[in-house]
Amino acid sequence: MTSKNFTSSQGIQVIARAAAILRVLKDDNSGLSLGQIADRTRLARSTVQRIVNALVDEGLVMTGERGGSLRLGPEIQAMASASRSDITDLLHPLLAHLSSITGETVDLALFRKDHMVFIDQIIGSHRLRAVATIGETFPMTSTANGKACLAMMQDDMTEMIAMHELRANGRGIRRMGQFMKEIHIIRQTGIAFDIDEQTDGISALGISFRDERDACYAISLPVPSYRFEQNRQKLISALETARNSLLEYNLKPFSPAT
Repeated sequence: MTSKNFTSSQGIQVIARAAAILRVLKDDNSGLSLGQIADRTRLARSTVQRIVNALVDEGLVMTGERGGSLRLGPEIQAMASASRSDITDLLHPLLAHLSSITGETVDLALFRKDHMVFIDQIIGSHRLRAVATIGETFPMTSTANGKACLAMMQDDMTEMIAMHELRANGRGIRRMGQFMKEIHIIRQTGIAFDIDEQTDGISALGISFRDERDACYAISLPVPSYRFEQNRQKLISALETARNSLLEYNLKPFSPAT
């Protein structure tokens, strides 16, 4: 191996290790010590120290108020915010069109760790309508957008997230088999439903997609339940058309299994 190739290989290795450190910090918002990062990345503590110091200098990692914990820094958060802003700006006209043809509220949500975060909304034209708050978080197993995103994941990840939430809600293992059957149905149809599960009197249906960074999003239509069933097929058709339109934005919609 030439000196040039060796230097290039070292650079790639450093980038890979820095990415591994950033990923473990992403998965734990409470902050981690150098030792914890070393354990989770299986890197030497001295290597972690060296890379973390460089990441701190670049604003990609920051230390806690007491200096003992490390978490993602303002530059990473700014990048994530810019990415979400790009998606909302990109899809806002599509959401508005979907709302105009259905008359219903349309929500755009982002999967984050173990919950969904609402990042955009078009309020429906009906007098009685469902409205949430931008930035509000919602669970995975009782919402159409949450189920739609879970259906895009591998079974082990889906089960881990679902089990944690179901146990926290007192449903646990006895509900797990039934829930996974529902996930398999969503994978066959491409559309997830929430029939009076998250909020009494509100039903919803949703689709999911990924962006070029592989982040998972969902578009959902929350509808007062008394109006949902009579308009069910119209809502499904509108959402399926919107799903096909996502391809025009270079996004990766979750499509039914063939």
